[in-house]
Amino acid sequence: MLKQFLNLKLSQKLSPQQIQLMKLIQLPTQAFEQRLLEEMNENPALETGKEEEDYEKDEFENEDYDDYDDAESERIDAEDINIDEYLSNDETPDYKTQVNNYSDDDDDRETPFAAPVSFHQDLINQLNTFILNDEEREIAEFLVGSIDDMGYIRRSVPDMVDDMAFTQGIYTDEKMVEKMLQVIHELEPSGVGARDLQECLLLQLKHKTPTEYVELATDIIENQFDAFTKKHYDKLIQKYNVSNEQLKKAIHEIEKLNPKPGGSFTGNNKVTENVVPDFAIRIVDGELELTLNGRNAPSLHVSKDYQEMMQTYKDSRDKSAQQKDAVQFIKQKLDSAKWFIDAIRQRQETLFVTMNAIMHYQEEFFLDGDETKLKPMILKDIADMVGLDISTVSRVANSKYVETPYGTKLIKEFFSESMKNDQGEDVSTLEIKKILQNTIEEEDKKKPLPDDQLAEILKEKGYPIARRTIAKYREQLDIPVARMRKKM
Repeated sequence: MLKQFLNLKLSQKLSPQQIQLMKLIQLPTQAFEQRLLEEMNENPALETGKEEEDYEKDEFENEDYDDYDDAESERIDAEDINIDEYLSNDETPDYKTQVNNYSDDDDDRETPFAAPVSFHQDLINQLNTFILNDEEREIAEFLVGSIDDMGYIRRSVPDMVDDMAFTQGIYTDEKMVEKMLQVIHELEPSGVGARDLQECLLLQLKHKTPTEYVELATDIIENQFDAFTKKHYDKLIQKYNVSNEQLKKAIHEIEKLNPKPGGSFTGNNKVTENVVPDFAIRIVDGELELTLNGRNAPSLHVSKDYQEMMQTYKDSRDKSAQQKDAVQFIKQKLDSAKWFIDAIRQRQETLFVTMNAIMHYQEEFFLDGDETKLKPMILKDIADMVGLDISTVSRVANSKYVETPYGTKLIKEFFSESMKNDQGEDVSTLEIKKILQNTIEEEDKKKPLPDDQLAEILKEKGYPIARRTIAKYREQLDIPVARMRKKM
């Protein structure tokens, strides 16, 4: 039996120039500067600095090179670099995208901001300070790769031995893996590479200066961990024959430990790299003012020397084969330079219109810095405002920083889903998390609030949220359960 099917498939392919522009848009300021430097080194027809506008127009933009094209010429056509579907139709004044939107004496754009480096990369960097042979280093690096974002190795040693053999071609035994685990346990932050919470806390206690209370805390975690986690303090006092105050000091030593050494890594200022804010928002006479970091708007022009070489070829009567080969190279570099200059201009516009839309969408927050005033905002909201593709907005939001009167922020932090309050109004999940965090900070630490009570309190404040949602937000805020927040 024969069956006929009609299958229509609509697909869109991006040209190489469009892909390159998307990559340029994604780059933050410092990476963009490095990319610019690479392009300058590769293309001698591209130069920085001011250039007379009349010369550029007369000698390059209005020049017709088709008079001396041959069949083998590969000219970059204007149609190939049209990426209007990614860019806003809004007409943005030149002054908002040019380098001169900063005054000459404005040095704020040069101020570096500390941002965290990769957790796993930092561990690898630390491994480089240990003297290890090739086999040991391969195993140690595999173990680092097995550490989850919270800082734990959740896999058994036999499983890792098998996995190394099957996937990495590393043949070893459990004894060697245990040996390398000891090396991993020497890395910072203390407690990283532990197999469970108990081992994590013990590793941290063993790195502390021994005192009476550190030793008591170590004994409690090592031998009375179940009683400790269940807050059976009376049992511990009886077991160790100590006073309430002595136990309290030992418990305080434990409370200072980090149960998620990897989870708090991004807040650790000891391991940072410098990034430069891509935008700055200031309040001038009660109005928000956005500026694009001037380092994103370099002055570029096409080399006069290369244009003059092209003109010389055009004027010459006898054109040798060698000259024709040379002119193909020159044309390629000129077309590439022209495209790159245009791509940089489009990048500037894309960055500015995107951040400008975000600034106005979250105007209430940027005017006073109150996080509870952050409105629900998703990528589509901004994409619809400026006529950009959602993926383009994502590229801007995920990799760019903005300097505000309230600190330097990663732009993607302003995006959040919405929920309904008891008035039926859309409120940001960021607002709810902030209120939840404030409620927990104000609780009686001797009787911390369980999730069901927190849900009731937020409901009274006008946010009807289920207990399971409270638990999810609490975990996202890295706040432990009520039992673990209890103080003696």
